[in-house]
Amino acid sequence: MRPDHIQMLFVDGLGLPPEPLAASIYAGLPALERLLSPPCCVPLDACLGVPGTPQSATGQTAIFTGVNAAARLGRHSEGFPGPELRAIIESGNLFSRLRQAGRRCTFANAYATRPGSTFPLLFRSVTTVMTLHALGTTRNRDEMLAGQAVFHDITRHTLHEHGYDDIPLVSEAEAAGHLLAVLRTVDVSLFEYFLTDRAGHRGTPDERRRVLTALDAFIGAFLAAMDPRHELLLMVSDHGNIELQNARGHSCHPVPWSAVGCGAAEALAGMTSILQVTPRVLQLAGVSAEDETAG
Repeated sequence: MRPDHIQMLFVDGLGLPPEPLAASIYAGLPALERLLSPPCCVPLDACLGVPGTPQSATGQTAIFTGVNAAARLGRHSEGFPGPELRAIIESGNLFSRLRQAGRRCTFANAYATRPGSTFPLLFRSVTTVMTLHALGTTRNRDEMLAGQAVFHDITRHTLHEHGYDDIPLVSEAEAAGHLLAVLRTVDVSLFEYFLTDRAGHRGTPDERRRVLTALDAFIGAFLAAMDPRHELLLMVSDHGNIELQNARGHSCHPVPWSAVGCGAAEALAGMTSILQVTPRVLQLAGVSAEDETAG
């Protein structure tokens, strides 16, 4: 049975740990323990046959296009996508291919302080480039305040840290409800959470745990509220990082491909690489080669 609604959760820097989950940084976080364990999870390669440690720009491009961007560049590329990667994204990404086949899709993240289209090119993420290319615009502050978008930190606390005190905080459960409301208006929704990667690079052990605890509460509330008969939650990452308890920086550990809900077994079957993510999501959304050609 094909899901009516697919929620993708992209979590930056979330690697599978080499030690058992019960001894890892994810211990005691029930939603993450569930999503990072069989039968809900299979490991994906993020190294893509290219020497060196996986990085965000090439990894995310690979996830959202199915193109081995690191092999195209001859190296892993960090940070934001440059001209070569932007060209790959704009030549065919998940959102544009869904739209071409007549499927409704959206980026659920709120750009609460400025539209994504006003970001300088050098500071547009892979997801921003994809969204602007395929959809023309990003969700904004008004949509966030109306419960029709979710800020990247989930609870909006970083907005308060930057002086936006007029924006009310929300709980992880409230944010999960907002994400579910967005999902139910489209066929495929995407939400990106990158504080995991930031905490892995810069955070103390307590900060890493706080970031994961918020993510766990958010996922747990979403799982409790979703309809697994008709809805599917997918989670993926671009590289490891936060799972390194005694080190900083990216790892070569595999990343999770997790699925819960309608079509979960089909979502997981045969998956081994982040290059398979876009083709598999298209398959789960019922998009065939004929659909794409006809579109």
